Formats: sequence, C-alpha cells, structure tokens
Amino acid sequence: MSKRTTGTIFCLIATLLYCTRYLSAAINGSKLTLNERPFAELLSKVGRELIYLSLIALIVGIIYLILAELAERK
Repeated sequence: MSKRTTGTIFCLIATLLYCTRYLSAAINGSKLTLNERPFAELLSKVGRELIYLSLIALIVGIIYLILAELAERK
C-alpha cells in the first residue's frame, strides 16, 4: 500500500470519527421532543474522545500525504 493511499485512509477515518460524534448525539436525542434539550448538551454527553481520535487520525493522514509528496519529488 502506498503512502498516499494510507494517508487518504487515515483522513477518511478522521472524517468518520468526527461524524460519529454528531450521529451519536442525534441518536441519543431522537427520543426527546425538539425543545427538550439543546443539541450542544447532547454533544457534551457524547464526550470529546472522538474529537481527539479524529484529530490524531487527521494529523497522521496529513503526515503520510506530505511524506508521499516529498518522496515523489526526490
């Protein structure tokens, strides 16, 4: 597997993890009426772990993409 493919997959993983946070909050709030709880409160109950994991995956993906570009220029 090339570095570009690996970097792209890590960026995709970062996107999925970031979207999972919002989907989890939406699923948890689906049982509630519209004005019962604000969406920000539902997001706070999901936690910040998914944000941290998505940032790590994004940074790793960007590093792989940069390394692939640098290797191509040499």
